[in-house]
Amino acid sequence: MSRMLVERTRRSLGELMSRRLEDVRLAAMMIDGLELQGRTNVVALGITSEGVKIPLGLWEGSTENATVATALLSDLVERGLDPEQGILFVIDGAKALRKAIRNVFGEAPVQRCVRHKERNVIDHLPERDRPDVQQRLRRAWALEDPARALDQLRRLAGELERSCPGAAGSLREGMEETLTLTRLGVTGSLRRTLESTNPCESMIEIVRRTQRNVKRWSSGEMALRWTAAGMLEAERQFRRII
Repeated sequence: MSRMLVERTRRSLGELMSRRLEDVRLAAMMIDGLELQGRTNVVALGITSEGVKIPLGLWEGSTENATVATALLSDLVERGLDPEQGILFVIDGAKALRKAIRNVFGEAPVQRCVRHKERNVIDHLPERDRPDVQQRLRRAWALEDPARALDQLRRLAGELERSCPGAAGSLREGMEETLTLTRLGVTGSLRRTLESTNPCESMIEIVRRTQRNVKRWSSGEMALRWTAAGMLEAERQFRRII
């Protein structure tokens, strides 16, 4: 049984990492990290211009750093992904991921996940202030005028500077990239889908369920095999984005 599982997960890893991407036309790519007992697999999920979600690849490292993320993105280009096709990147705000995108794809548009940004800001605040700040953040992000939205976020950061400088600093970091979709004129359900990394996190949740009975990770290669198997299992459950 053990040898059969090794062989099947090895085939899954080979299938995922050998996919050719010349004919894939992406509208967006989401990148996130999956922690596995001291190891990190950085995974990439693509969304085509037809709304189809595609697991693109993964890369293993000790942490979610720029070197690992750059290796993942470079591998996608080597497999045929056109870096000039104008992809929107959606990330959780990690500076390492932002640096990797710039290294491989230049000045591509990046949308910072508003749910991660919200949690990062809220975590710096005392309980009594959290509901009001959360509402103000969401009202600003819901605006269709990017100038007004940015003005409201800056005003909130200025107010937080006096009472909670940590929250203010968290809000200011990458603030304008939380409004990338607004500047692009994306609205409605599509904006709600692309303003966070939730689709990628849903894939990661299926990966975790696939791995739930694994008790001991003997190597990075094993982590890659099982993560790839989970990503392909998630692909069978994906729904098209409208």
